[in-house]
Amino acid sequence: MRDAWFVECGRIPYGEAWALQRALLAARQAEQIPDVLLSVEHPPVLTIGRAGRASNILVSRELLDAHGIDVHHVERGGDVTYHGPGQLVGYPILNLRSLGEDVVRYVRQLEGTLMLALETWGITGERLRGFPGVWIGGEKIVAIGVAVKRKVTMHGFAFNVDPDLSHFALINPCGLGRPVTSLARVLGRPVPLDEVRPVVARAFAETFEVAFEAVSPSEIHARLGAAAPPAV
Repeated sequence: MRDAWFVECGRIPYGEAWALQRALLAARQAEQIPDVLLSVEHPPVLTIGRAGRASNILVSRELLDAHGIDVHHVERGGDVTYHGPGQLVGYPILNLRSLGEDVVRYVRQLEGTLMLALETWGITGERLRGFPGVWIGGEKIVAIGVAVKRKVTMHGFAFNVDPDLSHFALINPCGLGRPVTSLARVLGRPVPLDEVRPVVARAFAETFEVAFEAVSPSEIHARLGAAAPPAV
C-alpha cells in the first residue's frame, strides 16, 4: 500500500487545472511528491486530444464563445470531450512503475475503478472492446483519456454524474457517434457530486492500492512552491 494525495479542487477553470497537472507532473517525475489524484469539476469546456478532429465539434466557434465555452487542444489521447458542471473529473498523477509501465493496464484499472464505484448504486458498468471508458447499455457514462510523460500520467477520467446532457449535442463525443448517459439519468433522480466523490476515491484507492491523505489545493501550492521544474 503506497501513500498518495487526494486533492478536492472544487469547480475550477480547465486551464487552471491543466496548469496544476503539469506542475504536479514535473514534481512527480522528480520524485518530490507521491502519487496524486485531483478531483475537479469544470465550467463548460471542450477539449480535443492528440488524435482529435475539430470537425467533431458540431457548432461554430462563435456559438461556443457566445455561451462562454472554451476549447483546449491537449496532450491526452482520444478525440473531443465535453466537461461541465455535474461531471466528476479525476486527474491521476501516477508513476507507472507501480504498474510495470503498462499503459493499457493503467487504462483498464481506471475503467475498473469507475465500474467498482457504480456497484455502490447497483449498476453494472461495461467495457466495450476498442472503446476506452465505461458504458451502460451502449451509452457512455465515463470517458477516459490519458497522457504519459516520462512514466508519469496526467489527464484521466470524466464521470457523468448529473451534467446537462444536452451540452453533449455540441460535439460528436470522443468521435464515436455514440450516445452518453449519466448516473442521474440511470437512477432517475438528482445526484450531487458530494455523494459520488468519496465513493470514487475509495474505489480508486482499492483498485490502485494506495492510502490517501487529503490535501487541500492551497497546501498543494505551498508544497510545490517553486521547486518543480517545467513538465516535459
